[in-house]
Amino acid sequence: MDSGAFTQILKHGGYTEGVEEYAEQVRRWSTNGKLLAAVAQDYMCEAHMLKITGLTILEHQRLTVERYDALMKCDVGGVYILPVLQGYEPEDYVRHVAMYGDRLAQGAWVGVGSVCKRNGNPAAIVRVLQAIKDARPDLRLHGFGLKSTALSSPHITALLHTSDSMAWSFAARREGRNPNDWKEAKQYADRIHDRINDRPAQQQLF
Repeated sequence: MDSGAFTQILKHGGYTEGVEEYAEQVRRWSTNGKLLAAVAQDYMCEAHMLKITGLTILEHQRLTVERYDALMKCDVGGVYILPVLQGYEPEDYVRHVAMYGDRLAQGAWVGVGSVCKRNGNPAAIVRVLQAIKDARPDLRLHGFGLKSTALSSPHITALLHTSDSMAWSFAARREGRNPNDWKEAKQYADRIHDRINDRPAQQQLF
């Protein structure tokens, strides 16, 4: 379950609903099928987001941890809360790992934010993911908003545990199909998996 962080920060410069209200939504949706996780309410660190809030990367990182802590104190119906690592340069993410400290248990499933706008530069995403893995090789990383361009990099897919994308929905809408059809999402996922499985064993990384 996505927290709507990007839209909230972009349009309002912050969250229009409190942590308790979000927790209530998580509880509600936890009974609808199998909800694997709910993403914490993070603060993205791209330059245009910092301009909107007037804050620094460090302040966005602190707010992200504070929101995570607050949500962890709420009743979320037993749903796993996905913490999010934020930053822009690789060293920012390493610092954020340290800021979370022992909140990130061994083998924790963790989101990596502020990478979706870098789909056209897979090498930049690799540097971020590798820096996190160098600091905490045990973490299972989730990439937000990664499209087929980024997922064509074997380095990226090797470093990720999971990823998500709305590219399939945008494409369906643009081409006059149902942008909410789960079959569109499955076809997109199948294409990504086929691309990964078809790679030569010794393929160049870049």
